[in-house]
Amino acid sequence: MINLSLLLFYSVFSLVDSLPQVLPGTREGIAPVSQEAFSRELLDGAHRFVDLKIEEANTERMRDWTIGFSSKEQKEHFLSEKRDKLRSILGIATQPVKVNKIELIANVSDPVEVAETNKYTIYQIKWPVLEGVFGEGLLLKPKVNPKGHFIVLPDADQIPEQLAGLAPDIAEGSQMARHLAENGFEVIVPTLINREVLEKDQSAREWIYRQAFQMGKHLIGFEVQQVLAISQYWQEHGADKIGLAGFGEGGLIALVAAALDTNIDASLVSGYFGQQQEKWDEPIYRNIWDFSTHFGDAELAAMVAPRGLVIEHSQLPEEVILPTQKPKEYDPFSYSGYKGALTQTDFKTLQEAFNRISLIEKNARYNRVLVTGQNSTSIAFGSMNGLNALVDLMEIEGNLDLSSDKPFDQRKDFNPKERQLRIRNGMETYVQQLIHLSPATRNEFYLHQVMPNWANKEWSTKSYHPYEKPDQFKKESQKYREYFKDEVIGSFSDDLLPGNPSSIQVYENEKWKGYSIALDVFPEFGGGGILLLPKDISKGEQRPVVVVQHGRNGVPEIVIEGHTSYNNMAARLAEEGFVVFVPYGLFSGEDRYRWLDRKANTIGKSLFSFVLAQHEQYLAFLGDLPFVDKSRIAFYGKSYGGETAMRIPSILEGYALSVCSADFGDWTRKVADTSFYNSFMHTIEWEMPYFNMGNTFSYAEMAYLIFPRPFMVERGRHDLVQPDEWVAYEYEKVRSLYTQFGKGDNTNIEYFNGGHASRNKGVFDFLHQHLNWP
Repeated sequence: MINLSLLLFYSVFSLVDSLPQVLPGTREGIAPVSQEAFSRELLDGAHRFVDLKIEEANTERMRDWTIGFSSKEQKEHFLSEKRDKLRSILGIATQPVKVNKIELIANVSDPVEVAETNKYTIYQIKWPVLEGVFGEGLLLKPKVNPKGHFIVLPDADQIPEQLAGLAPDIAEGSQMARHLAENGFEVIVPTLINREVLEKDQSAREWIYRQAFQMGKHLIGFEVQQVLAISQYWQEHGADKIGLAGFGEGGLIALVAAALDTNIDASLVSGYFGQQQEKWDEPIYRNIWDFSTHFGDAELAAMVAPRGLVIEHSQLPEEVILPTQKPKEYDPFSYSGYKGALTQTDFKTLQEAFNRISLIEKNARYNRVLVTGQNSTSIAFGSMNGLNALVDLMEIEGNLDLSSDKPFDQRKDFNPKERQLRIRNGMETYVQQLIHLSPATRNEFYLHQVMPNWANKEWSTKSYHPYEKPDQFKKESQKYREYFKDEVIGSFSDDLLPGNPSSIQVYENEKWKGYSIALDVFPEFGGGGILLLPKDISKGEQRPVVVVQHGRNGVPEIVIEGHTSYNNMAARLAEEGFVVFVPYGLFSGEDRYRWLDRKANTIGKSLFSFVLAQHEQYLAFLGDLPFVDKSRIAFYGKSYGGETAMRIPSILEGYALSVCSADFGDWTRKVADTSFYNSFMHTIEWEMPYFNMGNTFSYAEMAYLIFPRPFMVERGRHDLVQPDEWVAYEYEKVRSLYTQFGKGDNTNIEYFNGGHASRNKGVFDFLHQHLNWP
């Protein structure tokens, strides 16, 4: 905060011209070697801070689970809450499609039976999972009454036929489905989405993950629901014993499904448990919002107890792991295409994770088995030792054996790629339908809850309707502002540090001076920017402020001097008499800022969680400057800065108005619409999806949170960020709301015949008008 010496200084000196190199009341700063270097320092500090928060979350999680399991009554309630949370963050439907039948798939030129041996018959099947989403795979049906029922999940890059012994490249000892079927068990082997690279370094798994995440769904959730659907079907058809086994990606799905479905009697997890790297460094398609706050592998395993669990120490093939590794020549401030790695887990790490289960669940140790090779080495997945342990935990007598009777695939025209495409298209179609319905979903979530009379308007032939009073809307919107802040953006509960500002003069011309400002925000993490002060500020005068935010990979100087698409707008605003503050955006440095977002996601935070905290500090700093009228602080941002202009002022009411330039439109479609060639589904910006934002807030809803403060959109008609019609459609919702509450003059949109740029003219007029300057 600004101290008394600064106040005394400005009571004596009347002109900014008289200001020294260091603003009174601030520490002497150090002029950055370059603005790019200082920008990187801020980003590095944010990484150090989030690393501390992740470590803190891991510690708190272990404590919470220990307390949660401290008594039988508390445990039941605790587990119920955790299962609800896990379903929520995976987007698992509370009322899934009922599986009335499992259908056979056959080609008229092929026999119904895919293969047949003396002991079992194999069929190609499908079953409903969600509306329009089907699971597909193989059913291995024994020729005797089954001893039990198993769902066997392959790794993502395996096909069901390999685990059934119908296709090559899987050793006989790992053909889990075949082993179980030969020994009298009914087995279903689902197909998982594979890791085939589709476009822009995106695997098929990432392709589904990106679009689903924005809509509150998840690829892992889809695949878990495949398992839950089969389990439910078997339960309703009298199955006595249900087991589950999975390898690699299938091991992850098996662990989650077993944690959720108490009807699964025992499970085997192979090639996935106790991963060596941090959760945030696993492949991007495993990114789960707020997961590490609540769960780890040990916690999921504790949820399985007292039911049986086998952890098998096996490894993914090197050809699967190698393509996911970080490049040897890695520059974190450039785009590399690296989005997290698959790794091998050594025995020590695995055993530590396995032992943590007993620190949580102390009463079911005999229902957990760790299977390894000799001298604790890894073994081939789906081993006889692992399967025998699994069957034993299901209390089914007898050891498994394997005959030499191999199945033979009788299909002539079967292509596993076609099945893979059908499953992927089903998931994509489901998500795209959610996007299509999302405007109505968001209205139901927010606007029509706050203004229920707007939900069912009657047909009218009146030439005039009276404007409504906004009091109810403003009052009820407060809880949605909190929801947006805490549940969508994610906010840190830590108290801000004292700002402890430093300054040093770095610019001067005839009309203004510029100071480099640095502020503390949280431990290890700060903020900063360039403060431009007009030289004609009079003694005792308080001026309005415009906070001008640059876009992706920018620094303050690009809006001050010479960048064509910004037109020197910060400098020109200072020339027109505004105090101007240009913060460093955290969205510079390609991989580096994306990985900040990725880390934060694991604890329910995002890139904008850090930006939000910075702007709380900026508002406090600016509001304490004696020549600033803190009731007249505006925000004007372009591109990623325009993205900031939608998110930050909607939360921080200290911003008196907001202007979004070169970014406004239908955000949900921009992020997740696969049919739009320039959506983020087709670009490198893998950080853009925010969990469930598509069902809760797009840009109209964010603007509703800004209401009744003035709000403006600046739009170049040749800007390829979004089509004009999307921008117009989304903005008219905003204009309509402002108008219905008699505040139509508080909002405006300027179209100009340019591209991804700021024209400035209409915005400057808007700022002068609504900031009452001069």
